[in-house]
Amino acid sequence: MRKITVFNYVTLDGFFAGPMGEIDWFKSIKKDDEYNKETHDQAKTGGTVLYGRKTYEMMKSYWPTPGARKNDPVMAKVVNNGEKIVFSRNLRSVEEGPNWKNVTLLNEITRENIMAIKKKKGKDITIIGSGSLVRQLTELELIDEYQLLLVPVVIGMGKSFFSNVKQMDLELIEAKSYENGIVKLRYRPV
Repeated sequence: MRKITVFNYVTLDGFFAGPMGEIDWFKSIKKDDEYNKETHDQAKTGGTVLYGRKTYEMMKSYWPTPGARKNDPVMAKVVNNGEKIVFSRNLRSVEEGPNWKNVTLLNEITRENIMAIKKKKGKDITIIGSGSLVRQLTELELIDEYQLLLVPVVIGMGKSFFSNVKQMDLELIEAKSYENGIVKLRYRPV
């Protein structure tokens, strides 16, 4: 069975976005060759990516563009061609294009449809961004690993992946720091 991993940036005070969903604090991430190489290598492994509507729309607005393909051609190729599943109650369809392929839309998050995705043959599954999706799959106990990238910035208030989630014990799998100040923390539910 395929594993679902959350891969997300969080602020030192535990938020994945500001109170209105803003992520401008990402600009504080400093360049670091080792960190960039590892994140690109991880992305190249392929696999399915799960998105909520807001994250999906943000990714679609950037990665298929000529600027994204010029600035980061390797990551653009991975994101644009990889399998994407979008969860949204509001979207009725998703469009593919020459630089945006392999998109599936699901309008409902249930244990059954997530288990069907996990049981399909293929590489592991990653959730990027998508706070509501992370929270819902956490509540359903369907996430196998949390890979949180702790960014050395404090924003004071914002959105947490774990608001109103029941207590959950986690086991630390890995902790690694980078010269740019980011600390990668990998946990799995106990």
